[in-house]
Amino acid sequence: MQKNINIISIVDDKSKNIPYDSLDQNSFKPAVLKLIDDLKKKVDEICSSQEKPTFENVEENLSNTTENLNYVWSVISHLNSVNDSPELRDIVNSLIQPLSEVYSLIGQNEALYAKYKAIKADKCQFDQLSKARKRIIDKDVEDFVLSGAELNETDKARMRAISAEASALCQKFSENLLDCTNDFALYLPKDTEELTGVPEETKALLAQQAQNEGKEGYKITLQMPNYFPLMQYAENRDLRKKLHHAFATRASEFSPAGKDNAPIIEKLLKLRVEKAHLLGFENFAELSIKRKMAESSAQVVNFLRELARKAKPAAQKEYEELVKFGHESLKIDKVYSWDTAFISEKLRQAKYDYSGQQLKKYFTLPTVLSGLFKLVETLFSISIEEKTVPVWHPDVKYFVVKNSSGKEIASFYADLYARKGKRGGAWMGDQRSRRLVDGKIQTPVAYLVCNFAAPVGNKPSLLSLSDVSTIFHEFGHGLHHMLTQQVDLAVSGISGVEWDAVEMPSQFMENFVLNWEVMQTITSHVDTGEKLPRELFDKVVAAKYFQAGLSTVRQIEFALFDMLLHTDEHPEKEKVGKLLDEVRNEVAVSLPPEYDRFADSFSHIFAGGYAAGYYSYKWAEVLSADAFSLFEEKGLFNKEIGKKWLDEILSQGGSRPALESFVAFRGRKPQVEPLLRQYGLIK
Repeated sequence: MQKNINIISIVDDKSKNIPYDSLDQNSFKPAVLKLIDDLKKKVDEICSSQEKPTFENVEENLSNTTENLNYVWSVISHLNSVNDSPELRDIVNSLIQPLSEVYSLIGQNEALYAKYKAIKADKCQFDQLSKARKRIIDKDVEDFVLSGAELNETDKARMRAISAEASALCQKFSENLLDCTNDFALYLPKDTEELTGVPEETKALLAQQAQNEGKEGYKITLQMPNYFPLMQYAENRDLRKKLHHAFATRASEFSPAGKDNAPIIEKLLKLRVEKAHLLGFENFAELSIKRKMAESSAQVVNFLRELARKAKPAAQKEYEELVKFGHESLKIDKVYSWDTAFISEKLRQAKYDYSGQQLKKYFTLPTVLSGLFKLVETLFSISIEEKTVPVWHPDVKYFVVKNSSGKEIASFYADLYARKGKRGGAWMGDQRSRRLVDGKIQTPVAYLVCNFAAPVGNKPSLLSLSDVSTIFHEFGHGLHHMLTQQVDLAVSGISGVEWDAVEMPSQFMENFVLNWEVMQTITSHVDTGEKLPRELFDKVVAAKYFQAGLSTVRQIEFALFDMLLHTDEHPEKEKVGKLLDEVRNEVAVSLPPEYDRFADSFSHIFAGGYAAGYYSYKWAEVLSADAFSLFEEKGLFNKEIGKKWLDEILSQGGSRPALESFVAFRGRKPQVEPLLRQYGLIK
């Protein structure tokens, strides 16, 4: 099909499905530049108006135009994430500066700021606003301050320059990591013995990758469906070491010229500190915390260290057990980082009498999706149906969500397989948000993106237990976006939700995976179609706490490093590695090899939105575990509790503080004990 549709046309009627298969890429840049110009004109129009400022003629009026730009940009940036190409990359990079500039100018516009302050000061008008709209105005006023609206002109200009440069650096960080991941390839001959121990399904995938290039034998990449199974099962220690070195040094000084992320990290950190100082904050962490549930960076650090204090003794015992097993049973005298996944898998098999590969055969992707949909359909009285629409890749599927009356209330795209040119990891993105437009509800649309192994031959994709948790997690984000009942963009779905609470609905969904009834709906053996047997399920449940301490301190290591890094007022390149070593010495129980360059691939904080916010995963895990404990008390499929979760959490979006929503659901403030109990750290 000829790709000749101008992307600007998608803003005319956002209720239509986007023709992804026929968008003209050459129209992307002109469309964004036009929409930026439209937005500037709209701001001028609002600021010059002599009308009394109201929510409708200021906030709502501005949102109508802002949405057009965000809508088109969300499509372009999404395509850049899932179908990267040199041409699209150039387009995205050319637009970062003008996009950053327009949003910075709006955030610093004193005349516009005055309009919002006037709405808030007009007590008669403000008191009549809904609670959600009051929160929007309050947050907007705060955002103007944090954007530099009260700074002098010199400092405003510097703030704009910082924002533009930081955005470009984040994009470059992501590109370097993607390129270094894609560029690695290890080819092995068909008769190789280096893949001894590797599951047949993984070998078939590696063979298919080689065949796709017209080669015999096997092609190994650093994408997770290749890397992780090889680290778990390959008996060849030299192969594991080679892959570990390649993975742990991506986008570092070991990479090709121009692909080292260390200089980018140093520049980003300095820009973040400068921005914080311009706004009167001691460091970037305090600026970041301003928009979150947590009260201060000190509170977060104390929270993480307290968790570490409780988890580290268990982690230490687990690691000692791993080392002993490696030595006695596998004849590995000294355990290195490239051995731990391999030994862990062998140890789990010995302790619980099942292997991850044995379990994986029951998790076919179509069955997991079907069971996941059945669960949420039961809990929230909705239905999910597949529908054929234009997509950006043949593997992508599209689903509509309907309420109990059969009315379509949302939809989502599922792009679930790893491929070259697609960013690693898993995420939920929003294409369109729920809002009221001209008296009609605009339904939300989400992107559900994962990187699972693609089907090989006539066999479906097989998921690990961790993969199953991942898709439940991301779908939890999707539900938060799609089941909102808010009608204003600023608080619809995940918009306006504090960053350290936004993971709560996603982590909440993970808790359903290890349930017998749910397991019967998400399993179907790849060869026999049989459901997971009770005996194997009981073994998996018995292994629930297997290395929970090690997993916990690993996440604390990331979060504490992130927070301490962003409390430093004088960050330098040499300090990054030094700080990471200090954090590891404090909370970890094993240390990686000297060549490890984890920070250079830590895209959450250097290319995503988690700077001084990675702790959010643990913070929100406390909330989700405590919330789930109510389901455990009342029944996992209790429709009354399901409705309460829908009404008090998912429906609310960012219309009120997350803590208020939690208390409305749970009846009290959150407690940490349910999380510790989930980890087996307390009885």
